[in-house]
Amino acid sequence: MKYFDHPELGLSIPDVNRIIEEIFVEHGNGRIQMPPKIYVTFPHGDFRTMPAFVPSLGIAGVKVVNVHPQNPARGLPTVMAVTLILDVETGMPESILNATKLTDLRTGAAGAVAAKYLSAKRAVMLGLVGSGRQAAAQLAAIAHEISVEEALVWDRREEKAVSFCKEFKDIDCRPAPIEKACGCDIVVTTTPVRTPVVRSEWIREGTHINAIGADAPGKEELDPAILARARVFVDDPAQAIHSGEINVPITQGLFSPEQIAGTLGEVVTGKKSRKSPEEITVFDSTGLAIQDLAIATLAMKGAGWIDLPFD
Repeated sequence: MKYFDHPELGLSIPDVNRIIEEIFVEHGNGRIQMPPKIYVTFPHGDFRTMPAFVPSLGIAGVKVVNVHPQNPARGLPTVMAVTLILDVETGMPESILNATKLTDLRTGAAGAVAAKYLSAKRAVMLGLVGSGRQAAAQLAAIAHEISVEEALVWDRREEKAVSFCKEFKDIDCRPAPIEKACGCDIVVTTTPVRTPVVRSEWIREGTHINAIGADAPGKEELDPAILARARVFVDDPAQAIHSGEINVPITQGLFSPEQIAGTLGEVVTGKKSRKSPEEITVFDSTGLAIQDLAIATLAMKGAGWIDLPFD
């Protein structure tokens, strides 16, 4: 059994973006097995199990990932994860990967793929609502697909937005009020809130939104009126209905599953697309197990491992 302690080492963002784009092609063509993730709820967070099989990559496995929003106050990441890889022929466990940073990278890459295909512009002002690790992963990945001429960052704590911008010396990045960040060509939301923070009146025509933060039942970042104005694409319908940005509006009768415009896989394969430069598009990201297997395939090619004594 191999243990990959730092499988993210040596990975390049362009390579991660490409393999995540390729895995959405597989999803869009129906060539994967992936039941919806399962949630176990704790008093201050939850953990999820995410199994999948990708025949084209010859890989199967399951990721176990936690989300605990209060962890940063304890000096711990909000999200931590491990991925177990199984031999497809025998079911024998083969490898374990520390998937915490891989999760950031693959989610950032999904946002980059969505922006590549759904943004109305190739050179953009990008607004970030939230300035944590996932916001950084989104900005870094998107900047490899689209020219980010300026990034406006909002956080409840302005000092966090200031610190965030110092990490991106090659991008014109600055803190801004939330309504300014939401007035950009692309808006990325990465907060853990359960009450919407992005108002419909702040979103202009032609905007593309990556809704990343709502990844569990009850979470909601966007004013439901935005969804009514937009074409909404999801990573996976079953997961999005259960726990994505659309989950609360659906339970409240403000949005219906029939209003989903399509999946990101269908967009990447050309089956669905943005209809006009003026329409608003939303990518509702919940995170897919096939993304974890795809990035694991890439990571295990170059990363070092430790032999575990229970083969």
